[in-house]
Amino acid sequence: MTTEARSSSPHEAVDSRSPSRYLWSVLRQRPRLLTLAAVAGAVNMIAAAVLPLVIGRAVDTGIAAGATAVLLGWVAVVLVLGLLQAAGMGALEWAEHTLWLHGTSTTQRVVARHITGLGFALSREVRTGEAVAISSTDSYRIGNLYENLGRLIGSVLAFLVAAVIVLSMSPTLGLVVLVGVPLAVAGIGPLLPVLQRREEVQRERISELNAQAGDIATGLRILRGIGGEHRFHARFTASSRRAREAGIAAGRVEAWLAASEILLPGLVTVAVTWLGARLALAGTITVGELIAFYGISAFLVIPVRTATEALDALSQALVAAGRVTSVLALRPAPPAPERPRPLPPGPLGLHDPATGLTARAGVLTVIDAGNRIDALAQRLAHHAESDMPVTAAGPADPAVPLNAVEPDELRRRVVLAHNEDVLFTGYYRDALDLGSTVDLGAALHAADADDAVDALDGGVIDERGRSLSGGQRQRLVLARALTTDADVLVLDEPTSAVDAHTESRIVERVRALRAGRTTVVLTQSPLWKAAADETHTVEGSPA
Repeated sequence: MTTEARSSSPHEAVDSRSPSRYLWSVLRQRPRLLTLAAVAGAVNMIAAAVLPLVIGRAVDTGIAAGATAVLLGWVAVVLVLGLLQAAGMGALEWAEHTLWLHGTSTTQRVVARHITGLGFALSREVRTGEAVAISSTDSYRIGNLYENLGRLIGSVLAFLVAAVIVLSMSPTLGLVVLVGVPLAVAGIGPLLPVLQRREEVQRERISELNAQAGDIATGLRILRGIGGEHRFHARFTASSRRAREAGIAAGRVEAWLAASEILLPGLVTVAVTWLGARLALAGTITVGELIAFYGISAFLVIPVRTATEALDALSQALVAAGRVTSVLALRPAPPAPERPRPLPPGPLGLHDPATGLTARAGVLTVIDAGNRIDALAQRLAHHAESDMPVTAAGPADPAVPLNAVEPDELRRRVVLAHNEDVLFTGYYRDALDLGSTVDLGAALHAADADDAVDALDGGVIDERGRSLSGGQRQRLVLARALTTDADVLVLDEPTSAVDAHTESRIVERVRALRAGRTTVVLTQSPLWKAAADETHTVEGSPA
């Protein structure tokens, strides 16, 4: 399956069928940047690989021969190589950091856009804190992989250049280098699957810890009220310990990996130096060639280390991309129709064939569904699948089943507001004004929520509005719903936490503000029933 995400970047689309496909689809969005990183990495690394050969030639043809002019020529070559390295490194640093930003930000945008369209499936399928972990830890690891690509490509090309140099100078030493270095890399390989498994465990423990931290933060006031903070502190401490132990286990493998990337290439360098010294003593190679061999074998530690770091980054990125693709594989609940049908323009009425309930277009309908209010509210707004879907129709238009409507259009025109919906953190205007034709001030007045705004410290709603009373939060949630100016607004017990005098004002003001719009209020309140254009009582459980 392919998941598309629209953002400031044109044609941003990712392939979420597998972690490797996802990583490649994100990378191929910036081919020029990848090319620049590869070229810069190659210039930087090849210049470093050639440098020992130049120094060796300077020793043989300049110092040993006593030719000052020749020596100065080689010094000039060294300076040119140094400038090439500097230019290559500068371009590489810029390109790889930009690649890191691209991989990280693309993952964050794609995941954020996808989860906002999941609806009720998000809370059922994604654990608390999972989206945060993906947007931080996982997206950074994906960026780290792209950051290593320029160096990796440059290292591979530099290795090939070094191989040509050493084979042309001495086939014996060349074979030692060409066989020894790949064997050194192969010796590191068995550690990578172990590292990947342990990183998966660590990632799982961190997700659990984030979820628990989110639950504790949300219920902190309740925990203090019932004296449960000590118990949850003990649970959080135990989860932290498990996450730390998983991190230590992964760290042990990383330590072995770091030691191996120095030890194994170091053995190759020792072998080259010993064999080269014997060949120099025998007169088979010159002193300058011995210096060149030693320098190249020491240089080859860098490509090996770079390859190891890239493999480590790939291991971590595959784990991270697996988390990303698992979220991108989730589909909204209910799912989008294969052949969507548009809703008719203007006011809409609803009909529920399961209960026989009809809410006419453009009027205030109050429904008393007893203890089935929540289930009926979700049915009327099509937040759950059903074999007998609710239909919507205009005064003179044919009915359209809600499960045949494209989700974005449905959520824009049929809005469900529950009295316990979450308030987001931020300045109240940004958090409440959803940008329709209804002024926020008018919505706040209708919800009798001006005092709730006055109670905010600096006009900022804290996390989930915890500093507000239940009635204040409920009125702000109602005001936010009113700003949508939806064609159909379904309100689930909108005034259950306010007193009768406040409720009376809200009922009259909402009725006036929503005149000409379809408003369905599910409540047992006699004040709403008295103000309604139509009232209904639903017995039993909606199908």
